[in-house]
Amino acid sequence: MTSATITSKGQLTLPKPVRDAMGVGPGDRVEFVRMEDGNFAVLPATHSVKSLKGLLRAPKKPVSLADMDKAIARGASGE
Repeated sequence: MTSATITSKGQLTLPKPVRDAMGVGPGDRVEFVRMEDGNFAVLPATHSVKSLKGLLRAPKKPVSLADMDKAIARGASGE
């Protein structure tokens, strides 16, 4: 069994064999999920960008970079 120690700041380091098995590395996130029995499961919270495909419909007409820049500027100004 692999174990880790919690620091005084509440931090813990996932041991390398655990990181490797989970497929996580620097900058990745993990989720702590409470199970029915009260224990917690640690799951990788990383998803491929490809999993986002299809979430949004394609625009009816193409949007130019200039239009995108204008929309960004309006949003940044609070309009």
